[in-house]
Amino acid sequence: MKFIESFVIALRSLFANKLRSALTMLGIIIGVTAVISLMSLGRGTQATVAATFEQLGTNVLYVMPRSSEVAGLAGLSSAYATASLTLDDAKALERIPSVVAVAPVNENFVEASYGGETRTVVLHGATPEYLQAYAYTVQSGQFISSRNVTGRDAVVVLGNHVASELFGPKDPLGQRVKIKGIRFDVIGVLAAKGGAMMGMSLDDIVVMPITTFQTRLFTSRTPAGEDAVQSISVKAASSDAINSVTDEIDATLSRRHRIGVNDKPDFAVVSQEQILGIFSQITNIFTIFLSAIAGISLLVGGIGIMNIMLVSVTERTREIGVRKAVGAKRRDILTQFLVEASMLSLLGGGIGIAAGWSIAFAVSHLEFSGIRIRAVVSPDIVILAVSVSLFIGLVSGIYPAMRAARLNPIDALHYG
Repeated sequence: MKFIESFVIALRSLFANKLRSALTMLGIIIGVTAVISLMSLGRGTQATVAATFEQLGTNVLYVMPRSSEVAGLAGLSSAYATASLTLDDAKALERIPSVVAVAPVNENFVEASYGGETRTVVLHGATPEYLQAYAYTVQSGQFISSRNVTGRDAVVVLGNHVASELFGPKDPLGQRVKIKGIRFDVIGVLAAKGGAMMGMSLDDIVVMPITTFQTRLFTSRTPAGEDAVQSISVKAASSDAINSVTDEIDATLSRRHRIGVNDKPDFAVVSQEQILGIFSQITNIFTIFLSAIAGISLLVGGIGIMNIMLVSVTERTREIGVRKAVGAKRRDILTQFLVEASMLSLLGGGIGIAAGWSIAFAVSHLEFSGIRIRAVVSPDIVILAVSVSLFIGLVSGIYPAMRAARLNPIDALHYG
């Protein structure tokens, strides 16, 4: 029997039992849809994070406090890290050659309110260098000044999305927003930046003088009793200067913190590439984990195909006997049922690919709290889905096909 004949017979068999075929394919459809949509969203998240870091530039380093007793990334966690950095440390780093901007930053999640509107935002305590280090621009008004920092003034600059959410079409300049029960004058609004980090839009920020943050909202001190800084962003003149600037930062802070040759430092210098690599690893782990869960639907779909093919063998026992009696060989029967199982799986996979792509496309046009989620449906994801679908079809159809091929034609003709 030619392959084309097997294909035609398989089509007739599937369309003769439309509802049963559709229900059999459902597990494959759901599994492929979930795998494609989740993997696409995972790839999109990676692309969004990468684009965000590209906006900041590849020549930015981050200095963060760390625990000298806890190893690895856990040592950088706020739960373990020792508050060791200060504004004087930031000023010392400004004197390093090839450094164009040093921006100490403290941050926390707060609720900002105006009138009847309240929004959860990321509050940054910063200095004037924040604009250059984080590549923001001012849309209206002005940014915080050195005078604001020295005077610990109760002023804030709003991120673009925060301004639109709290004030709508109204001009926020000169208005007052409330944070932790304290009113702050709005002196500026940042231009829209786009991008997101840790699930928060980069336009969902509020910036105030770091000294105001330290003394009036969130007090944190170093072991020496100085006001602590959570991180220091250091912008090098170029990406080529990153290594030399990193060495200078290590030397400068080790000297200031009196860290000996054999002592573990109470700070860490992290580059953009390292942070991006960490985010990529986390995203990959979550994507693989969720895709593995979605893959259970594919397994269930494969079991469904095997079950239906076994039922089909039983129902068509006399047909198989007739075909063998008129000259059909064992391989012809085997091919026929394998083709049927593969077609069920491929049709389900095709529908799943279309559904997964549609979900990914729809999600890409949604926006949550100013964050636009991207989805990247790449060819390798589609190829993977098709390959898995075909593999499941073949594996699920092997046993029923072999059972059909081994039937004795005499017994098959007398069946039922």
